[in-house]
Amino acid sequence: MKNRSFTFVLATAAIAGSVLFNACTGSGNKSTTDTSASTTDTSVSSAGLTLPAGFSANVIAENLGGTRHIAIAPSGDIFVKLGKPKDGKGVLQLHENGDKAEVKTGFGDYDGTGIYIKNGYLYTSSNEDVYRYKLNDKNEVVDATKPETIVKGLINRNQHEAKAIVLDDAGNLYVNIGAYSNSCQIKDREKGSLGQKGCPILDSAGGIWQFKADKLNQTYKDGVRYATGLRNVVGMDWNKQDNQLFVMQHGRDGLHDLFPDLYDTKQQAELPAECMYALKKGDNAGWPYIYYDQQVSKKILAPEYGGDGKKEGDPTNKFISPAAAYPGHLAPNGLLFYTGSQFPEKYKNGAFIAFHGSWNRAPEPQAGYFVVFQPFKDGKPDGKWEVFADGFSGSAENTAKGSAVRRPCGLAQGPDGSIYVTDDSKGTIYKISYKK
Repeated sequence: MKNRSFTFVLATAAIAGSVLFNACTGSGNKSTTDTSASTTDTSVSSAGLTLPAGFSANVIAENLGGTRHIAIAPSGDIFVKLGKPKDGKGVLQLHENGDKAEVKTGFGDYDGTGIYIKNGYLYTSSNEDVYRYKLNDKNEVVDATKPETIVKGLINRNQHEAKAIVLDDAGNLYVNIGAYSNSCQIKDREKGSLGQKGCPILDSAGGIWQFKADKLNQTYKDGVRYATGLRNVVGMDWNKQDNQLFVMQHGRDGLHDLFPDLYDTKQQAELPAECMYALKKGDNAGWPYIYYDQQVSKKILAPEYGGDGKKEGDPTNKFISPAAAYPGHLAPNGLLFYTGSQFPEKYKNGAFIAFHGSWNRAPEPQAGYFVVFQPFKDGKPDGKWEVFADGFSGSAENTAKGSAVRRPCGLAQGPDGSIYVTDDSKGTIYKISYKK
């Protein structure tokens, strides 16, 4: 299938238009061309966002700081993790009143991205540790000054250091430990540098680790390397329909910059795919040895390990294929399986993905800065994905230049079936709802 550049189509009364681009699913499925749901016939503009007809968005909070991942308590209170503390507070609790949410309290003076509510506890992560706070029957933190340390001492080399987290229903905690490297080169991001043999980074990073959700002071020796070969994961969620962990990987950078004899700038802008993986214990997604080319639906041998941009890199089929694949460098930072009943039936059990947006597609236009919807059936991606919420960047021109006003990051579902989207540029929280 030939490459296609992103084509911007401005929708009537919308801040940002629809986008036309390639997408494909893994496991050998053919590539398909997906068109966003935002068209002049079906889209509406709400709080600056372009949404499918029937949906509306409210900005319920602004200027909170770098709002990353988000969790909604059964009471409806909102907990959000800030990438960096603001005024000494890295976790905020907000109470929604009408169409606005106000900060009730803040605590936790540490960097990080992860936050999750499970079985009466609020779990949060720094860049090295995972904590939990007991919640009372009003979903208030009992003592914010004394969190329990669930995991400590995870590696932080100031690259892909944020620790995304999720919990299953069997008492397990899953933590992303991102690789502190682009492609495990001997000299990271240096032109022509080859890959390290055996990639020693994988002994303590570049994968998902599993720990017990209720055991204190765990370290690497207490955990299990649940899945490996994952460069960096920020968006992750547990699929209850399939009882399986799903993650969104950030693909590697710099194919042309590092190997200009093998790749041109257009290939660098479009490759490799941002991949959704359905993980089981022991899975290997192949980083840094291979990358997934969504245009030919193949696992390609990385140039650091002898690849030429065409040679397939998995002759023994030891690396898993993605469940679905998306255009390169869009930075998927949020993943949410929708289990509510407020939205139309087509959304039930499907996945919403927050694409934070690219910075490295030049001289091609930058892209992303939107939330997409991926239909699912029986716990598997099924059919074309579509842009669900667009306009975070402020304009199509802002998107192309990579100068987005807002960048979507975290996703959560509220008790009433609405979904919440964070923006870590302006500290905004959006609430998106549906009404017939």
